[in-house]
Amino acid sequence: MTIPSVTLNDGNLIPQLGYGVFRVPPADTERAVSEALELGYRHIDTAAIYGNEEGVGAAIAASGIARDELFVTTKLWNDRHDGDEPNKAIAESLEKLGLDFVDLYLVHWPTPAADNYVHAWQKLIELRDAGLTRSIGVSNHLVPHLERIVAETGVVPAVDQIELHPAYQQRDVTTWAAEHDVKIESWGPLGQGKYDLFGAAPVAAAAMDHGKTPAQVVIRWHLQKGYIVFPKSVRRERLAENLDVFDFELTAPQMAAIDAMDPGDGSGRVSAHPDEVN
Repeated sequence: MTIPSVTLNDGNLIPQLGYGVFRVPPADTERAVSEALELGYRHIDTAAIYGNEEGVGAAIAASGIARDELFVTTKLWNDRHDGDEPNKAIAESLEKLGLDFVDLYLVHWPTPAADNYVHAWQKLIELRDAGLTRSIGVSNHLVPHLERIVAETGVVPAVDQIELHPAYQQRDVTTWAAEHDVKIESWGPLGQGKYDLFGAAPVAAAAMDHGKTPAQVVIRWHLQKGYIVFPKSVRRERLAENLDVFDFELTAPQMAAIDAMDPGDGSGRVSAHPDEVN
């Protein structure tokens, strides 16, 4: 099985399907990441605030997989935007991960009340230029945040990692991203279990048609939209199931039916609004 890659706007390649360790307990992380790597995952998404970078690093070290076969993402937390803090933060993350560089480093939230996300973005540009990360991007940035960092630095993020699932598709952000060659990474791609996504008629019908689970159908929807996706699980059988999505394709009507699940009024959001995280 080969996981397809997406070419970022800086020329680097990123596996389109990865394993996210958001809310994976630190005590479970090494085992879970090790199992993911055994199953064929090569893209791991973590963050400083998750508290599990050491577990990710231990699993990578134990795997014996060549560094150039892995894609590792971590993120700059909200209280590290000012001054020289981004430099210190990435040094701490690299030490915990046991790596000389990460493949992608993200500004985790814009924290607009602090008004320091442009400074944070400028520091990430410097970190990339210093070779501590190969690519740089943002997470949870809305169009005004994106427009401002590009206007003030001239550097377009490689990715924007945003809450995205069938009930909440952030079309304003995805449209802007497409126009500026910014790849979208979907976090919470299955809605975090906060609504009956799997029981929704378009998802359930497609699952029945293809002999797949509802989760596999939704992951496939993300992939066919061109998004980078990393569903989370700590169960080996679910990790394997989430990877088993490359032997079928949703039809255009099935894609359109899932697209239509977003009411378009923002009511489908299941997590925090980026303007309110500070």
